Amino acid sequence: MDYQFLQTVKEDKLCILTISAPQSLNALNSSVLNEMRHFLENIDTAATRCLIITGDGPKSFVAGADISEMAGLNAAEGEAFGKRGADVFRMIETLPIPVIAAVNGFALGGGCELAMACDIRICSSNARFGQPEVGLGIIPGFSGTYRLAKLVGMGMAKQLIFTGKPIKSDEALRIGLVNAVYEPDQLMAEARNMAAAIMNNAPVAVAYAKECINEEYDLPADEAIAYENRLFGQCFSTADQKAGMRAFLEKGKVQFEGK
Repeated sequence: MDYQFLQTVKEDKLCILTISAPQSLNALNSSVLNEMRHFLENIDTAATRCLIITGDGPKSFVAGADISEMAGLNAAEGEAFGKRGADVFRMIETLPIPVIAAVNGFALGGGCELAMACDIRICSSNARFGQPEVGLGIIPGFSGTYRLAKLVGMGMAKQLIFTGKPIKSDEALRIGLVNAVYEPDQLMAEARNMAAAIMNNAPVAVAYAKECINEEYDLPADEAIAYENRLFGQCFSTADQKAGMRAFLEKGKVQFEGK
């Protein structure tokens, strides 16, 4: 499918997805979200070991949801629009490969929520994060109230959402919203470096680790530990485990096949 608002690049086992609606600073409307859903439904996760999501242009990752589309919605339509975005972001969160957000500018509202749905967030020094929805008479609608509290704690999440004030990259790093900050001209190189480090490891093990972290977060301790134990055991049925441990014992190199 040819996308109007997305650019996709495949570099061996790495895929880079760029949100490309620069005239609106890459704002998310129904068309953009529908294209993202199609992309996520059709990405070949067997041939792709890592996904990087970024925004087109030097100013914006995703400036937010498209206010011009939302302005005329009624309650039922607003709920449906929120669910459309939330469903797409949940697909990102549960994708069986790691997803890195390379935040290259504004990440406000839906843009911040998109970044939070990714596994790892790195940003440029000119990035700005925020949930300004209350200033528009609404609340975060793409799972922002859910994920922000988990990432930065309830008190900080309430401050950011209640005030609607954006924060700079250094503050985002301090509160744990992002993993690292880089100069704008280094951001994508650093994202690729991180992806390369991930892709050097056993794909099945990485997928199981992502599943464990996601699924165990809200479980009681005994259930979470049992969940981990089960997937730990399943690793021993993979060819990657045999190859990895053999290479370690023989002091050799291993190329994991994802089996």
